[in-house]
Amino acid sequence: MSIEILFLIAILIMSVVLHEVAHGYAANKLGDPTARLQGRLTLNPLVHLDLFGSIIIPALLVLTHSPFLIGWAKPVPYNPYNFQKGGRWGEALVAGAGPAVNVVLALIFTIVVRVFADNPAVVELGFSVVLINVMLAIFNMIPIPPLDGSKILESILPAPLALQYGKVRQMLEINPFLGFGAVILFIVLFGGVFGNFIFSVTRALIGAY
Repeated sequence: MSIEILFLIAILIMSVVLHEVAHGYAANKLGDPTARLQGRLTLNPLVHLDLFGSIIIPALLVLTHSPFLIGWAKPVPYNPYNFQKGGRWGEALVAGAGPAVNVVLALIFTIVVRVFADNPAVVELGFSVVLINVMLAIFNMIPIPPLDGSKILESILPAPLALQYGKVRQMLEINPFLGFGAVILFIVLFGGVFGNFIFSVTRALIGAY
């Protein structure tokens, strides 16, 4: 495995770790200490790594020249019944915290690339960080359970629709084969289009590359 592949996977791992820590931090701020008590509010990647989602899948995607790179860490546990703040928006706030961190990282490194545009090494690093975090932010906002977008969508739907959608979401989250099966189906059907869209957004942020 080349240094470039390891480099991309390392950026992905740190990005998904920050994504998951943000979920746990948001839940803790809303009154649920589950993630904190389980030691998940840490940047130590070993605590968050998922062998399949953090290493095997990203490596396969890179080796097969996939149009985009996706991966995940172990989901940070939380119990919405412990929330003391947020009301009906509690789960949406926790779900949105992960993609929000990825957006912030993408914007920070966009600025870095634009400031140091004459330094090829910085531009290459910054482009990779922006690309991966744009991908994570947008991909996780797709409303397919168990992705974060499903929790946000349920919070904004009218009550009757939210109830029905919530049942579907619960079914897919309880059975990971169904949930991730739907995600994989999306990747198979729309991976090329999605990858092109992610590259277009990244280029729009940092300029020509």
